[in-house]
Amino acid sequence: MTENAPPESDSFLSKSVSKSVKTGHGIKIGIFAGIHGDEEAGTLATHELIAWAAERPEELHDYELHFFPICNPSGRTLGTRHSHSGLDLNREFWFGSTEPEVVYLESELRRERYDGIISLHSDDTSDGCYGFVSGALLSEHLLEPALQAASEFLPRNEQHIIDGFLASRGIIKEGYLGILSAPPEQRPHALEIVFETPALAPMDAQVKATVAAVKRILVEYRELQAYAANL
Repeated sequence: MTENAPPESDSFLSKSVSKSVKTGHGIKIGIFAGIHGDEEAGTLATHELIAWAAERPEELHDYELHFFPICNPSGRTLGTRHSHSGLDLNREFWFGSTEPEVVYLESELRRERYDGIISLHSDDTSDGCYGFVSGALLSEHLLEPALQAASEFLPRNEQHIIDGFLASRGIIKEGYLGILSAPPEQRPHALEIVFETPALAPMDAQVKATVAAVKRILVEYRELQAYAANL
């Protein structure tokens, strides 16, 4: 496990890497949290996942996980959704933004070429967990079991319209422009999942639901990869 800046830094983005113990290239997944500075659950959950990866590497033998627990350090320090510049960083990607956080994250996304990207968020207008899927068709089949796993701690949002988008049992297939995502030119395109907890729920429940969801995504993705290899 390596880390290039302390998690509490308000000037730098921290990154931790859990290397695959499998010989050769592991499945490379980027896990991003805190792009909105006032959404603490994803950051806390990511720190728990970092500890889990360090303590139980055998459970991740075929994964290379890259953790970015605080993608908007200045917003976190201020306790605001936006960064210190007043911008929503999750609307700035792949439009030539000069925001330093976005420039750094875009460089990481281009350099690493993740097989999958998991973004962690909280929504203060939702009464349950839900998520956005894009990229590979498999993403929808991974979010469903993730929402099932999270339901042990928090309910699923069953509304037909969530955050202004059509939804089916907590799964949204549309999304906003400019969100943290794989480079538009990347082929094959990364599997992408945005997981959202209800921000007004108890923090402990949000963290547990998020950790459970991410762990289930990793389990299901491994199984789908193994199945595809045998086709």
